This record gives sequence, structure tokens and C-alpha cells, in this order.
Amino acid sequence: MDNDDLRRGKPTCHKMFGEAVALLAGDALLTEAFRVMTDPAVSSASPEVTQKVVYEIARGAGAAGMVAGQAVDVVYEGKKGTKRIVNLIHRNKTGALIRASVLTGALVGKANKKALNCFTIFGESIGLAFQIMDDILDVEGTEAEVGKKLKKDAEKQTYVRYYGIAASKARIDSLVNKAIDAVRFLGTGADMLVQAANFIGHRSF
Repeated sequence: MDNDDLRRGKPTCHKMFGEAVALLAGDALLTEAFRVMTDPAVSSASPEVTQKVVYEIARGAGAAGMVAGQAVDVVYEGKKGTKRIVNLIHRNKTGALIRASVLTGALVGKANKKALNCFTIFGESIGLAFQIMDDILDVEGTEAEVGKKLKKDAEKQTYVRYYGIAASKARIDSLVNKAIDAVRFLGTGADMLVQAANFIGHRSF
């Protein structure tokens, strides 16, 4: 949809193989994810947990999540938006998928309701922080580090556009701290999650 030549420093699928193959690859990968999640040979999760995992991934990726955010992003490109619109895009486009990833692990790990609420806060916080950092990197990053063409988001709904660089960076710091606070109940078991949150808040690609 961005029609970019590069992602992570490599040619994008539609540039290498054409748009039709790229669309089919996306469809195949998403469908394959659900096959893997429901394959007893791959997962030992109970049917009840598997159902919850499938629901969270579908919710995060579909019309109530990533697709919704991407659709609003496309509709509002080059148009006047609002802070509410940019928050809606970011919380769905990236935040919903990262929340789903976090909750999937928590569900498989048999987290209780209180813990799931904490993991939801963690996932949504780092998801929004990730997308805000994307906005900042488009302005301040280098193409060599980020691995894609930059300065392309001027017509898009971004945090930088409505809040500025300084406020966007402050928002990231706040979200990272919120995420870390949400998983403190795990003690040292939260170390990897804390590292992930800090990485997202300070990444350069």
C-alpha cells in the first residue's frame, strides 16, 4: 500500500515478484498462521486456550484491529485529520497486533484475568510507542539504519504532524514506563518484557 521499494533494507515483495504474488503471499501467510495455531502437532494448548488465541489474533489483525487502522490511514492520506484520528490509526494499525502477540503468550502461559489485564496494558502501550517511533524515525532517521525510504509521511496522519517531535518523544517515554509498570508484578520474570519495552522506546530501525 505504501508502494515502497525497501523494507528492512531489502526489496519489498511486490517489487521482487509483482503485486499479484505479493497479495497472494500476504493471504497465504495470514492463513498459514491460523493453520499453525490450530495444528495439534505444533501446539499442545487446550482447545479452549487455542480458541482464545485464535480470537485474539483475528481481532488484532482484522476489521477491528490492523485492517481498520490501515483503512483509516489510507482514507485520510493527504487530508486534514485530527489527533483523534491519528490515535485511532496508531492504536489499531500496530497496537492491536502487538497487543495480540502479548496476549497470545499470556493465554498459552495460563495467565489469570488480572494478569491478562496487565498484559493488555503492556501490549497496547508498547504497540502505540512502536508506531510513534516509526513517525519520529521517518523525520529523524537515516535510510541506511531504518532500511526504507524516509520522509514519505508528510501527507499521512502521524504523531509528529499533530504533536511535534519533542511531545512525541515524551509520549514514547510515558508509554514505555506505563508498559514496564504493568508487568512489575512478575518480578524478575518481567526482565525480557522490560528489555523489549526499552528497545521499542529507543530503537533506530
